[in-house]
Amino acid sequence: MTADTGKFKSRAAIVTGGAMGIGGATARRLAADGASVLVADINLPAAQANAAAIRAAGGTAEPFAADVGKSYDIAAMVTRAAHLWGRLDILVNNAYSPTHESDGDALTVSEQAWDAGMATLVKAHFLAAKYAVPHMRAHGGSIVNISSVHGLLMAPRKLIYEAGKSAVIGITKQMAIDFGPLGIRVNAICPGHIVTERQRENWDANPAGLRYFQDQYPVRRVGTPDDIANAVAFLCSDDASFITGHALVVDGGLTIQLQEDFSVRQAHYLRAHPDTPLPY
Repeated sequence: MTADTGKFKSRAAIVTGGAMGIGGATARRLAADGASVLVADINLPAAQANAAAIRAAGGTAEPFAADVGKSYDIAAMVTRAAHLWGRLDILVNNAYSPTHESDGDALTVSEQAWDAGMATLVKAHFLAAKYAVPHMRAHGGSIVNISSVHGLLMAPRKLIYEAGKSAVIGITKQMAIDFGPLGIRVNAICPGHIVTERQRENWDANPAGLRYFQDQYPVRRVGTPDDIANAVAFLCSDDASFITGHALVVDGGLTIQLQEDFSVRQAHYLRAHPDTPLPY
């Protein structure tokens, strides 16, 4: 994706978790549309690689090592972007790295795992806004928080993730009310299943399982990081100037299906494809 100095020309952006996956694609898309992008990620070599790819395509980007579970790193991240470009217009809160310790219900999840999960899933969004908004209010701006379809519909033994992604939708609406008078819009995106670089290897080893997974979607495919990056770019653009406090579902229609009909269709699929390995 080459830079075209388009709709985000002269604007500065931060993308957390900006090295790979949804964040990586978002950083590249914003830069291609003219933004100067701080690629913030806990994996500095990967952030450096993505920033280098953006610059090679003619865009402007700088890597930054940040653990969004640490308030000091978030403050330093915002300060760095403001120092580099003298302003801040776009903040995309995307970073989160789930672990096996985060799986479980209220009986099995440890307090330590809960605190760690909430720090990156929820508290990081609050702190990023706390530090970013004072820089954004001079010109107005846009904050996009990455939630999930898991913020709308629950899955078994995913207490931390479901609670955190649900909270993201709530704080998005609250921030939209609080910061709207400052000219700052705040929205969320709820992705369906997105095949990132980390997941591609697993699906390449299980193509039949991927086909079964894709069949669950009305559009008969799963998502790509670019699908979410496109949605982020829209919400940050002037085309969305009257949209705030919204949780935009980008899921290929997954969550609009009547569950009884959906389960019957899946039963028919498995009957027709008896050798299909389940994806999980």
